[in-house]
Amino acid sequence: MARQKTIPDETVLDTILETLRETGPAGLTFVRAAKAAGLSPATLVQRYGDREALLEATLLRAWDRLDAETEAADATAAPTPAGAIAFLLRLMPTENAERDATDGLLLLREDIRNPTLRRRGAAWGNRVAEALGRRLSSDAGEGRRLGWEMASVWQGALVWWAFTRSQPAGETIREALENWVERALPGGLSIPG
Repeated sequence: MARQKTIPDETVLDTILETLRETGPAGLTFVRAAKAAGLSPATLVQRYGDREALLEATLLRAWDRLDAETEAADATAAPTPAGAIAFLLRLMPTENAERDATDGLLLLREDIRNPTLRRRGAAWGNRVAEALGRRLSSDAGEGRRLGWEMASVWQGALVWWAFTRSQPAGETIREALENWVERALPGGLSIPG
């Protein structure tokens, strides 16, 4: 008879994700993960098998959390270009900008290398582009194109902010997105036609 889990997988993986952000993927061990989660290394091995499966499970949990946050942001952002900006800023908490622009790249590398995680990232990108597109154009095809462009500006602005840091991250990203909207859309920040 299988033993009942005293700590749910979601809780374990959320705790390990914080450890992973501190150590980077190369520094994640069963001992370190077990200590953070309050479980024995043997228990983690029973749950996840090997280190690569534990790493993948942890990063899939991070994608689950990002998917939930994306759905929440999509449900609350106004159906306007200004709403598209608010949507993206909600997905980029400024208090995490420093960490995400540096240590987060190590996690992104794992997401790109692992085919399962890469598919999750591609699916999320499509959802983001679609959510943005609905706020940028009433034409679905044009909205999709604009959504991908805006997502690219958002990520590019975040990368360049990481190098320059001339003002707070939120201000830099908002300014870049507002400037792009003013140039890309005939009505600027007004409701799409």
